[in-house]
Amino acid sequence: MAAKSAENRFKVTLMRAILDHCGAVPLEYRASGSVILEEGQETGRVYVLAEGRIEVLRGGTQVTILDEPGSLVGEMSVLLGVPHTATARALGDIRVHVIEDAAGFFSANPGLSWLVARLLANRLNAATTYLVDLKRQFAGSSDHLEMVGDVLETLIHQQERDFVPGSDRDPRRP
Repeated sequence: MAAKSAENRFKVTLMRAILDHCGAVPLEYRASGSVILEEGQETGRVYVLAEGRIEVLRGGTQVTILDEPGSLVGEMSVLLGVPHTATARALGDIRVHVIEDAAGFFSANPGLSWLVARLLANRLNAATTYLVDLKRQFAGSSDHLEMVGDVLETLIHQQERDFVPGSDRDPRRP
């Protein structure tokens, strides 16, 4: 439990630091239900939550709800140079900082880029920890959960430049 509390403190501190970098970035109001980013579209924008809640959906399935000021949406698309990998929608009225040319903004603000790298590393660590736990739970299982080991191995050793996020089962994937 102490590890979870330390992780939460780390994330809150990181998000506040990200928000601190957005003081000069325009702040916009978005009404409840507004789609901020749409999966499959490429905008070059990143949004930083100032207040409210944002629902993140991938393939119509809710992935998470962001409610911590400083939370980012759109950063994966910008950093990978691909269309948005999820849809982000306002849950209630929200205020967000809108970074129009996020790639340029990240380049001009290495301190912010470092914070985003730390945030992404934290997410990757959480995902691989979860996959390792699944792999241990279902070791020797003869069902589809055996593939967890393959997924984990791919994540750990992924170095391709032409990586395309998605699933081979997803008909929308090129």
